[in-house]
Amino acid sequence: MFKAIAATFLAIATSFSILLFSPPPKSYYHSLFISDSLSDNVSISHHLYTLTRRPHVAGSQANAEAAAYVLSTLSSCNMQAHIVSYEVLLTYPASRSLTLTRPPPEPPITFDLKQEIYDGDPYADVANEVLPTSHAYAKSGSVTGPVVYVNYGRLEDYDTLKEMGVNVTGTIVLARYGQIYRGDIVMNAFDAGAIGALVYTDRKDYGGGGGDAKWFPDDKWMPPTGVQVGTVYNGSGDPSTPGWASTQGCERLSVEEVERSGDVPLIPSLPISGADGETILRSIGGQIAKDDWQGSNGAPTYKLGPGPGVVNLNYNGKQVIATIQNVIGVIEGVEEPDRFVILGNHRDAWTFGAVDPNSGTAALLEVAQRLWKLQGIGWKPRRTIIFCNWDAEEYGLTGSTEWVEENRELLASRAVAYLNVDCAVSGAGFHAAATPQLDELLKQAAQQIQDPDNSSQTIYEQWVGSTHSPVIGRLGGAGSDYAAFVQHIGVPAADMLFGGVASVWGLVALRLADEEFLPFDYHSYAFELQKSAKELEDEISDKGITFSHLFKSIKELSEAARKINNQRKEIKEAKGWTSMWRNNHVKVRELNDRLMMAERAFTDCDGLLRRPWYKHLIYAPSRHNDYGSTSFPGINDAIEKAKNLNTVESWHLVQHEVWRVSRAVRHASLVLKGELT
Repeated sequence: MFKAIAATFLAIATSFSILLFSPPPKSYYHSLFISDSLSDNVSISHHLYTLTRRPHVAGSQANAEAAAYVLSTLSSCNMQAHIVSYEVLLTYPASRSLTLTRPPPEPPITFDLKQEIYDGDPYADVANEVLPTSHAYAKSGSVTGPVVYVNYGRLEDYDTLKEMGVNVTGTIVLARYGQIYRGDIVMNAFDAGAIGALVYTDRKDYGGGGGDAKWFPDDKWMPPTGVQVGTVYNGSGDPSTPGWASTQGCERLSVEEVERSGDVPLIPSLPISGADGETILRSIGGQIAKDDWQGSNGAPTYKLGPGPGVVNLNYNGKQVIATIQNVIGVIEGVEEPDRFVILGNHRDAWTFGAVDPNSGTAALLEVAQRLWKLQGIGWKPRRTIIFCNWDAEEYGLTGSTEWVEENRELLASRAVAYLNVDCAVSGAGFHAAATPQLDELLKQAAQQIQDPDNSSQTIYEQWVGSTHSPVIGRLGGAGSDYAAFVQHIGVPAADMLFGGVASVWGLVALRLADEEFLPFDYHSYAFELQKSAKELEDEISDKGITFSHLFKSIKELSEAARKINNQRKEIKEAKGWTSMWRNNHVKVRELNDRLMMAERAFTDCDGLLRRPWYKHLIYAPSRHNDYGSTSFPGINDAIEKAKNLNTVESWHLVQHEVWRVSRAVRHASLVLKGELT
């Protein structure tokens, strides 16, 4: 009896001691984080100016200097910071030329392939450091052939050409950039029989639509000589180390093996300006293209060809094993140091990177400095926060992919979520994409932060607009560094861009790092899966494919989400005097582990058919558009193949893929339930 009374008094005394001497609640620090008192526009402007003073492509000395700046800034924020280097295969242009031969008496044209510098350009002194316009990992070679205009170079565009009797075999295609990933434009051209590809930026899409439109520096539109460069590699990470990290002395594929992988183009390609594209279009005869294939006001009439204009395309690239540098900074968690909330942004740019990516890098450093200020007044994170500044993203998400591949097992067992930002400032408005369990967290964070462009409303109110519900995209495409986290190892993730990002980014990270219960809600996931499955079922309703087992698994996931939400509520309500006992902490930890690991269950060790690096069975890039997001990618790939072959075996493969997804969804529900069968 005496022992019981003594224990009770000890508990009361301990609780009063905690009340008297405990630090402010985490929410107090979160409010400070988004207040004006911690933000510093002068500092963030300095970061952006320093990072974008000169071109800094991956593997260059300028980019190494930018890495040193990021490292220095993170180190000054009272965190452990270091550089992780990888030796990766990169390509640079050695020489290129483009000549158009027109019917007599028109003389041939040799394009100068240069982007003009405007009067008063403050960076004219370093403009010569910009790489000549080219595609990373383009095939070297010299080809000559008549030109065919292929619109955006999508599969459906080639179907249209075939219906109109236009033969692409042996030609050089001219495609306008947009709609799909440029690497898929080149791949689709090869599959159609073309010997080369030119990709230009049509003024209808990027030049303001013609007419009286102005362009940079007077407006946002691309000038006539501007060129959209980028990679044409269709994989992720170093092409010579598929699936493993490019550490020094590692196993490496030969150039021939890389080509046989199917992820690099097998025909030469070149990006060209809108002005050069229009010049070539004027040399093309044949049938007039459809209305929706035409350009803007003032553009020539677009015809299909082939020819009579003939193009000689010459490209020679050099391949090198170059050193890239990821910068990693760590604020160690106090209570759960082995749980990681990861913030990421890439640093490398094809030119100066003012928007993509270094507005994001400046925001990353701003978040780090605000957290440093919070530490100075007593804040300590519950979980570890990791800042990652990636290199060589522009080549193929290389820095992030190599790091994830090297740390796969640790990340798979410890990463809570990955939060990515490339473009922190690019215009008004907030946009987000995420795995569905983060939807509600993103909405709540946006409701707490003022719209930087309109002080009378929150970011959430601007985001919602007149729709009454914000549009949250999904992370199926391979558009940025979230790809390896979501699609390879199954880590919950979000990608954010535009107005007010530093505050939203940091607040989401703080809540993930500090809240006792992870703010995940799998009801959104179940709803999303139900909607996507119904769309697929309707698409092939006449093919005898059964979706009943998939819908049953989704129902189980919804029930598991309801159950774990109730368990979380019960633990919260039971808190009080019992909260000091270890048993309660164990329950919280175990529940959080289920919330964290459920996303991993959507992955399959075998990956997608013919795309084994992509392990996630719910989200992956579209097979013919790397930027496109596809739900149930394995099922979609199988349906596409079955529609082409229309055999019993091909439709049986569709049914198999439906079964695979059904099993993955059921596995996720079992993880959420936390019970062995």
